[in-house]
Amino acid sequence: MARSNGVKTETSAQELPTASDIEETATIKDGSEPVEDAQDIDDILNSLKTLLSSVEKLQKVRQEVGDIKPLIGRMLDGELASGEDLEQLKSGVSGLSRLVRAYSDHQAALTKAQPARKLLDQMLK
Repeated sequence: MARSNGVKTETSAQELPTASDIEETATIKDGSEPVEDAQDIDDILNSLKTLLSSVEKLQKVRQEVGDIKPLIGRMLDGELASGEDLEQLKSGVSGLSRLVRAYSDHQAALTKAQPARKLLDQMLK
């Protein structure tokens, strides 16, 4: 006759995890996306640095062109410019092409830096 030591050795079916329970647990643990690998993080940080640089360039060129905006406005209104105003207009018009390039570079950098938003959200929860 088997002796009972008072310890229950049987486990009811309710206490055992089923295969689907184990899969759900694994899904929950693996469900959150992992932080990007080191190369992706470096790429994201570099894209942020590029964006910052493009913002600085854009602001500088905008300010330069903004200084001659009244002169360009007068020229567009049909007024004639002479002397110093004419020289400022010449540099201002070349500044406009720099502004267009800086704006285009900024838009490209902004688009490329968007993955940084997701990474920040992950890391700063």
